[in-house]
Formats: sequence, C-alpha cells, structure tokens
Amino acid sequence: MRDRIRKRTKYLTVSAMLCALSVIILSLGSLIEVLDITTAVFASLLCIYAVIEMGGAYPWLIWLVTSLLSLLLLPQKTPALFYALFAGFYPILKEKLEKLKNPLSYVLKLLVFHLSLAAIVAGLRLFFPADLDMGGFWWMPALLYLLCLVCFVMYDFALTKLITFYLIRLRQRFRIK
Repeated sequence: MRDRIRKRTKYLTVSAMLCALSVIILSLGSLIEVLDITTAVFASLLCIYAVIEMGGAYPWLIWLVTSLLSLLLLPQKTPALFYALFAGFYPILKEKLEKLKNPLSYVLKLLVFHLSLAAIVAGLRLFFPADLDMGGFWWMPALLYLLCLVCFVMYDFALTKLITFYLIRLRQRFRIK
C-alpha cells in the first residue's frame, strides 16, 4: 500500500515537472517566433518520456495541463496551438497506433495528421487571419500542404528513431525507479 502511494506521488511530481518544463520550452517559441513549431516538437519529447516511463493517463494529463497553461500564459499563442492540436498528443497516439502492426496504422496516422492540420489551419484563421493571406498565389496552399505532409513523415520517422535511441541507450540513466 505504501509503495503504491509512493509510486503515485513520484509520478505526480515528475508529471508536474514535465508540465512546467514543457511550458518553459513553449515560452521560448513564443519569444522567438521562428521557433514556434520547433519548440512544440521539443515539448512533445517530454510526452514521449511520460509514455515510456509512466504510461496510463499521465501522458494525457501532461498534454492537457501543458496545453491549457501555455494557451493561457504565453503571449504568442502559435507554439501552444501547434502543441495542443498536434505535437503534444501525437506521440501518445503513436504508441497506440504502432501496436496495430499493419497498414491500418499508417492510414490512421495520416488521418490524425490531416485532422490536426485542419484544426491548426482553422485555429490560425480564427486567431491570426492576416497571417494566412497568400497574396494572390493560388498554388501556395497546395505547396504548403505538400511541405507539411513531407515534414510529418520525417517527424514520424525521427520520433521512431528517437524512441529507439532512448530505449537502447538512455533509459537506464533516466528511468524512474
């Protein structure tokens, strides 16, 4: 009984620290606007750590708390928007989708990407309508979509490699004991 309480307390403490660190990382993206997507991806790495080490509802709670705090506290909302609508929850879903081990996994990943991209575009149109003006270039949305798709495939591949590297080389050092 006591060990279970100690384990929950440890997980709650680590979760709070991961949330705080994620908000700090996202605030860097808010201060340096060029790094908004990059910081959202770096903050998502902390969700990967939570998935591997704690599992259960902890990664979802970290994503939710970090999303809410960053949307409330950050002066520039784009890193928080990218994190809340894609980068924060995708690593958690990735673990669940890769357990399927069939082509349906890739279809579902692409579906999640397309739904997230639509939500991000809708959020950007709602909060930053002037930033999405294409200036009469009719081909620009198609090019941006293709670039986003290529970036997503690279991101998914990189996440797989980073997770493998963590499991093989770093887990013994950073494991929650």
